[in-house]
Amino acid sequence: MTKGRFITFEGGEGTGKSTQARLLASHLEQSGLKVVLTREPGGARGAEEIRELLVKGEPDRWSPMAEALLFNAARVEHWRQTIEPALKSEVHVVCDRFADSTMAYQGYVGGLTREAMAQLHRLALRDARPDLTLVFDMSASAGLARAAGRRDGENRFERKGEAFHANLREAFLDIARREPNRCVVIDASRTMDQVHSEVLNAVHARLGI
Repeated sequence: MTKGRFITFEGGEGTGKSTQARLLASHLEQSGLKVVLTREPGGARGAEEIRELLVKGEPDRWSPMAEALLFNAARVEHWRQTIEPALKSEVHVVCDRFADSTMAYQGYVGGLTREAMAQLHRLALRDARPDLTLVFDMSASAGLARAAGRRDGENRFERKGEAFHANLREAFLDIARREPNRCVVIDASRTMDQVHSEVLNAVHARLGI
């Protein structure tokens, strides 16, 4: 049994979830809680190396199935090395992306189906899942405009086009509709402070922290 709380941030490109994940982790630490802030793909030895393969290069570098396998390979190590030990030590984990991203990107939009991604997740991590998932929602065009300012070279998915990202937005919203007890949709089009306030409200209401 895990003892810490596992909170994930999901959504399309440029929705501000990475910034909000950092803000939440800082808030929880200032409240006296132990927190690990991490990300996917990455967050552990080996997983960060796989990240380089996935987020850089040409948009069609990998097929959806190859992407799904690489993401899950990174996730296995991330869970084993970082997330599970923290949760068992009563440390809260705040993670920028997790399995819902693979479900949305490769399952819904990549055409691999929900069922295939669910089976792959069970094979890799059995029933591991977040306690709370915050789904950041905004229009694809606005998100891509925000993401265009990145200079880290990690723009492989952003370059897949606006239609891809419009479908991605609907995928995340469908995931949230299917699992309302776990997911909370956050309107990411507002100011950073407004979004942070809604994040804190959701975390307190759902988890009591």
